[in-house]
Amino acid sequence: MKSAGLSAVLLAALALAALAGRAPAETAQSSSEEPVQLKTGPGSDLTTGRCILCHSLEYIPANAPAMDRAAWQKTVQKMREKFAAPISDAEAKEIVDYLSANYAEKS
Repeated sequence: MKSAGLSAVLLAALALAALAGRAPAETAQSSSEEPVQLKTGPGSDLTTGRCILCHSLEYIPANAPAMDRAAWQKTVQKMREKFAAPISDAEAKEIVDYLSANYAEKS
């Protein structure tokens, strides 16, 4: 029984060592990449603050070509209802206003 416990500890230690060996390379790579900055405007700080709680801001400009106001409205509502995003009704309106003014490229 003692050898089984020791084997588990050794396997865990090896796994942690392997992960630790990868961490510096990943950190170096991510530090050289510039983080996405949303366009400045009314609602940009609120949008950044609420969206970054759950996902990268890269989703916003990446999805912009397929989005119009209705699509952003639906997306914000989905985040609130399905993923319990902490966004009030007033904040949702401000976020949708911001996104539709700055990241709605669908005609």
